[in-house]
Amino acid sequence: MILKNNVTEFILLGLTQDPVKKKIVFVTFLFFYLGTLLGNFLIIATIKTSRALGSPMYFFLFYLSLSDTCFSTSIAPRMIVDSLRKNATISFNECILQVFSLHFFGCLEIFILIIMALDRYVAICKPLHYMTIMNRQVCKTLVAVAWVGSCVHSLAQIFLALSLPFCGPNVIDHFVCDLQPLLNLACADTYMVNVLLVSNSGAICTVSFVLLMCSYVVILYSLRKHSGEAKRKALSTCISHIMVVVLFFGPCIFIYTRPATTYSMDKMISVFYTIGTPLVNPLIYTLRNAEVQNAMRKLWNKKLVSDNKW
Repeated sequence: MILKNNVTEFILLGLTQDPVKKKIVFVTFLFFYLGTLLGNFLIIATIKTSRALGSPMYFFLFYLSLSDTCFSTSIAPRMIVDSLRKNATISFNECILQVFSLHFFGCLEIFILIIMALDRYVAICKPLHYMTIMNRQVCKTLVAVAWVGSCVHSLAQIFLALSLPFCGPNVIDHFVCDLQPLLNLACADTYMVNVLLVSNSGAICTVSFVLLMCSYVVILYSLRKHSGEAKRKALSTCISHIMVVVLFFGPCIFIYTRPATTYSMDKMISVFYTIGTPLVNPLIYTLRNAEVQNAMRKLWNKKLVSDNKW
């Protein structure tokens, strides 16, 4: 028997149903989202306008900030608006679109982090051949592959979501449409879909995390041969990257590598990597990177000079 999809919209319960707490959610996450936009746009503008930040590392940082901005934008605005509504509903098509954007930009961030680790490996372990190996064409090709890979992954998520029949109820105990909460609403056996979800999203998160941590262990081990300022600078950059990797992958692995069972902490953990990480990333990269700070300072001074002339 083929089960038809009778659901045209879903109700998102969000983080809370308490009216007072919903106002706190609105103010808090509006502040977080604006901070995310400000921080990432500042990095994007600085890299685009500064000649000092023309190395491959900053080329990839540009795309990491772009993916962070889009990743947060695919979730935060609706979450903020829904916190002001009595009944937060989302149409079936909008829900599927959110699943696609969530996984596309999340996966893109994963691939960019892997590319950044590769870039640091070549820079530290093969410094004499760095500019030859990581030339402009190679960098563009790596980013293009990341975009294509993210699209393939997201289309797989959409295929899994569309294969699920929904005939009621339509209440999602979450603030975002994702496959995990959708599996709990499907009126069919979801065992195989959950296996495919874990083998897709779960495998990408886990394998990427292990690969990244192993690569940074190799990089940090090779830094023993360096000395002085070069070692300090490389160590600072690697520590920044490792912090971003741990903050992003920890929650992702928890969410996507287990059966479709709902825990009370799921929503807060999802908030951490969907809203918190894009906010924290610019702070990590700017506070621990003197070159970015200097470029931002020059950009700000240039802006002040042009304003005074006007």
